[in-house]
Amino acid sequence: MYQSFEDLEVWKAARVLKKEISALTKTFPDVEKFRLSDQLIRSSRSVGTQISEGHGRHTIPDRLRFCIIARGSLSETLNHLIDALDEEYIAEEQINYFRKRIEKVGKLLNVYITYLNGKK
Repeated sequence: MYQSFEDLEVWKAARVLKKEISALTKTFPDVEKFRLSDQLIRSSRSVGTQISEGHGRHTIPDRLRFCIIARGSLSETLNHLIDALDEEYIAEEQINYFRKRIEKVGKLLNVYITYLNGKK
């Protein structure tokens, strides 16, 4: 039976993270609209995008490759959040919250990668 990428728990968690990041960037100064805000939105969107694109691929190695790219986008998102902390756009409590969210998505992604590796 075909499972949509929308049924994947990792994709659902990435979607929640993306929406929370989008809401957060709306609090940043206007000067960051086309800089840090844009980068954060793009990297957080990339996580779910890569998962869904990989899911649509025919081979397991292709699916794995896109999951690895998604994991890189998660790291990029955290780096941009650290930049926001350094610029004092977010507080320590906020970055700690997002670290936990990113960690959750990362763990789900690793479980999915392990599952895919088992199907090789």
